[in-house]
Amino acid sequence: MIVTFQRARTQEQREIRRRAILDVAAAMLDEMPVAAVTLNELSRRVGLAKPNVLRYFESREAVLLELLDRYLQEWLTELAGELAAGIDEDLPMAERATAVAEILSRSLSGRVVLCDLFGAQGSVLEHNVSVEVVARYKRASLDRLTTMTTLLQKYLPELDENATLFSLQTMVMAGALSAYSTPPPSLQAAYQAEPDLARFHLELKDYLNQALTATLLGVLPRG
Repeated sequence: MIVTFQRARTQEQREIRRRAILDVAAAMLDEMPVAAVTLNELSRRVGLAKPNVLRYFESREAVLLELLDRYLQEWLTELAGELAAGIDEDLPMAERATAVAEILSRSLSGRVVLCDLFGAQGSVLEHNVSVEVVARYKRASLDRLTTMTTLLQKYLPELDENATLFSLQTMVMAGALSAYSTPPPSLQAAYQAEPDLARFHLELKDYLNQALTATLLGVLPRG
């Protein structure tokens, strides 16, 4: 998809162009991993010279951080419905914990791009951005974290203050495990040539479910 623009003269036109840049970047993430998204290709697809794209976003990482926040908001909105539909609040604590872990792992494993962005956040996306941009992103992240913490506490009030830490751990684990669930073509070929090596290929949903279940049961009160 290549977009062409006339010069943006009003604030509304500038905002339309800004949203278009984000939409094109989102379309690229449907085709390729985060690491493959370049500012040059984004500029080409948007139909703007690279310096003009940089008038709206100071770097590739700034674009991707904003998309991460967009995807995170969308996921949390959908997660609220998934938890409401999938958990009986009258069940014993351990059964509710197991259900929460299963829903989280299923929900996240269906959002490959979000998990890829989680994985790149600390090591890539929060670099090459100004203090202003990263601070704005972190302020938004605190709001998302509060939303997720509140959701978890509704179905697992026993988590208490551990709900915030568990929310963070969920995102970190989803990002880390997703890297092993989508091997590059060369690694896929190696797995096919030597099936014993394939034990390093993790199915995101299964391993995330195991990790989240173990973490939850480890932090919840005994008895």
